[in-house]
Amino acid sequence: MPTHLIRAVLIEDHPEYRETIELALSRAEDIHLIDSFGTAERALEALRGHAVWNPPDVILLDLGLPGMQGLEAIAPLLQILPNTRIIVLTQSDREADVLSAISRGAAGYLLKSATVREITEGVRQVAEGGSPIDVSVATFLLDTLRTKLPKREMDDLLTARELEVLSLIAEGLAKKEIGEKLGISPTTVVTHVTHIYEKLNVQNAPSAVAKAFGSGILPLE
Repeated sequence: MPTHLIRAVLIEDHPEYRETIELALSRAEDIHLIDSFGTAERALEALRGHAVWNPPDVILLDLGLPGMQGLEAIAPLLQILPNTRIIVLTQSDREADVLSAISRGAAGYLLKSATVREITEGVRQVAEGGSPIDVSVATFLLDTLRTKLPKREMDDLLTARELEVLSLIAEGLAKKEIGEKLGISPTTVVTHVTHIYEKLNVQNAPSAVAKAFGSGILPLE
């Protein structure tokens, strides 16, 4: 039995899909689904009571909710639960939705086409400080990094190694995994990440990825 259970909340209005995710999480020994909701309003009302005692570690949040949309719910959720990490779980792979969700504070972005195994792994990853991003979404982010930013601006802003590290962050890799992939020490990875955050003037990995597109560096078309 795991020593620490990851406490999760699901906000999803589609009953059948909600049941699928509930069942998948219930089968994971290290994840405890403490509640699920069909609307953001109901979730916010209930979660305010968890803000002080026993808050969830992770929230799985759909974007296409009735009433308050998922994007609108991110800020108030993080306001009452600042230490809880949000994974957007949605059908939308629209660039604007991806960038808006991440810039508003979402720690990860997964599509509903993901397998239940990928979703449970995403919950574990985000609970450990990672930033799970759907492969197709990550591909879009990386393609944008590599093709839309003029090389001169890229050179002026980030070093080649920092760009490599940022690309792997966008793929959702943790610092240890980045070090193993690049053949550098975790301490060196931390140094590169610190420099990236300083240059982009951000506080975390999702914001770093979002800043690369949402600022003047990478204007959205």
